[in-house]
Amino acid sequence: MTHDRKRKFNTRETYPEQNLDNDFCQAVVARGTTVFLRGQVSQDLETRESLHPNDPGMQTRKAMQNIRMLLAECGSQLDHVCRNVVYLTDIRHREAVYQEMGRWMKGVYPCSTGIVVTALARPEWLVEIEVTAVIPEVQDQ
Repeated sequence: MTHDRKRKFNTRETYPEQNLDNDFCQAVVARGTTVFLRGQVSQDLETRESLHPNDPGMQTRKAMQNIRMLLAECGSQLDHVCRNVVYLTDIRHREAVYQEMGRWMKGVYPCSTGIVVTALARPEWLVEIEVTAVIPEVQDQ
């Protein structure tokens, strides 16, 4: 197997108000060593409920909780993040977002790109964080 797809879903369920029918997943483990995570937002992955409207710091905290959980499900962890991409809907949210993200990524030193966009998939989402990580050959204890 060249890749393993984690937490598959269809956009019909995630965006019922939109006429969509796409098959996606939250994470892909490629060749057993690389994990690509879907951009994470302030959303409960079980219920699909959006959380913390109008609070970019709390939205970042929930996105980072999702990232930590998904990496663990894939056999990795935050220490193994190599790259992240941060999407903001307003440059004024940058400080709150990066302060919260920094608490989770202290000592990791990933390559990071920040992008300001007009909007994300839902109007209440202010920040989306995408990461790529590795799965170490010897699992950390």
